[in-house]
Amino acid sequence: MAEDIYTNDGTVDINNERAIKKKTGNWKACPFILGNECCERLAYYGMSTNLVNYLQDRLNQGTVRASTTVTNWQGTCYVTPLLGAFLADAYLGRYWTIAGFSIIYFFGMTLLTLSASVKGLKPTCDPGGCHPTSTQTAFTFVALYLIALGTGGIKPCVSSFGADQFDETDKSERKRKSSFFNWFYLSINVGALFASSILVWIQMNVGWGWGFGVPAVAMALAVAFFFSGSRLYRLQKPSGSPIVRLCQVIVASLRKFNVKVPNDKSLLYETSDAESQIVGSRKLEHTDKFRFFDKAAVETGLEDTKNFSNHWRLCTVTQVEELKSIIRILPIWASGIVFAAVYSQMSTMFVLQGNTMDQHIGPNFKIPSASLSLFDTLSVIFWAPVYERVIIPTARKYTRHERGFTQLQRMGIGLGISLFAMIAAGTLEVIRLNYVRQHNLYEVETIPMTIFWQVPQYFLIGCAEVFTFIGQLEFFYDQAPDAMRSLCAALSLTTVALGNYLSTVLVTVVAKVTTKNGKMGWIPDNLNKGHLDYFYWLLAVLSLLNMMVYVAIAKWYTYKKVSGFPNRG
Repeated sequence: MAEDIYTNDGTVDINNERAIKKKTGNWKACPFILGNECCERLAYYGMSTNLVNYLQDRLNQGTVRASTTVTNWQGTCYVTPLLGAFLADAYLGRYWTIAGFSIIYFFGMTLLTLSASVKGLKPTCDPGGCHPTSTQTAFTFVALYLIALGTGGIKPCVSSFGADQFDETDKSERKRKSSFFNWFYLSINVGALFASSILVWIQMNVGWGWGFGVPAVAMALAVAFFFSGSRLYRLQKPSGSPIVRLCQVIVASLRKFNVKVPNDKSLLYETSDAESQIVGSRKLEHTDKFRFFDKAAVETGLEDTKNFSNHWRLCTVTQVEELKSIIRILPIWASGIVFAAVYSQMSTMFVLQGNTMDQHIGPNFKIPSASLSLFDTLSVIFWAPVYERVIIPTARKYTRHERGFTQLQRMGIGLGISLFAMIAAGTLEVIRLNYVRQHNLYEVETIPMTIFWQVPQYFLIGCAEVFTFIGQLEFFYDQAPDAMRSLCAALSLTTVALGNYLSTVLVTVVAKVTTKNGKMGWIPDNLNKGHLDYFYWLLAVLSLLNMMVYVAIAKWYTYKKVSGFPNRG
């Protein structure tokens, strides 16, 4: 049949022709997307993993200021995806959004390399330390925030763009799509592995110019990878502003505030054909939650539905369900913020804790503390295929669920594991401080206690990522309305942003409260005189409370239901 030749999910090829199944998409397109993601993540982690040390060493920032600078910047990197997602869903499509913002990203990486290597742009240093000028500091921050803008167009689009390569109306392709998210996250961590090991060593032992230059080259390779697969990609057409559609439902509902919603859901307005009115979207079936918004789909007799096009007065059931889907997702989204705050400790407090420990491997080689994040990466590289090949088949025997666990169960398990990561970090800090007290090592820069005692906390974070972060990728793609997938991917990323901001707030408040009356506080510049363990216990308590709330939310959640075929535009 002719229909079997083409995809049925509304995708087109790079020439804007209906996508042919055998020539486009599926796994043959994915190596270019995974290669792009691997190189882009190598570039990102290559400059961000050790950024806290660069800010301390070269820009003369103290412990608290360097930590909050990093978390604020990382937070911005996860807020800008809202802009990229809006442009992708509404006007540009995911392909062209990734293409355009990649150029901005590369430009930012180039400027950062220049700020660390070119005389006049890099701070002058002597045995007494470095002396950055305000211009040099400003130049560095311009480069960092250009990178934050560039990553905003890539982060929300790449995972969704990869999933777009699998036709949801084809059962065999739909199964492969679920595996794609595991391989996608694995590719992220392959890039991160190189970044957190070799690149961090280069930065600490060769120089920051080379240390930032290699990530810039990696970003150039990411751009090349992406464009190389253009002829194989399946592209979803942009569907107009999702924000406008959501606002239309709210306004139409308020206009009909006094209108009663009929008990018979078939009386609510919906188009009669199989296709949705929204380009690239299938119809959504009615759900009973948030019935106030059903008022937007109630016909009052004032509308001629055959010719009526004012969606500020009358919306389809599908348009109403788009809004309901977003509202249902929000509590799940909010539960990821505390997890992200825990995750952000790897690039801040874990690194600073590691700086106080013995970093030697043998008599001559010294491993940078930021390189310990490679154990997080190795954990992900280990657990991702184990989850796919071992945990899913084993769990399936007991749960009878196609993927072993539901997406919500998978994320919940990750939240539980992250609690144990904070317990491991706090326990280590108690042991470290006891050693300092017993041997009176308060003024010693590094104590004779190997940094590899940090491995368990990194390994547990990596395991939690496989459950929670990959679960989020799949959940937000699957539960998002078809025409709002980039926006929902961006929404999931903002949990990381808010987690970083939460970490900033916690560090700032803790530093202010615990240093009253001349006290050293929990997190002084000399951690040997502080109580970083108390900060870890605080995060552990927040993680426990968050997990308890999450369980209640997960029990309340209703998965979306679709029907019909996508509107091909």
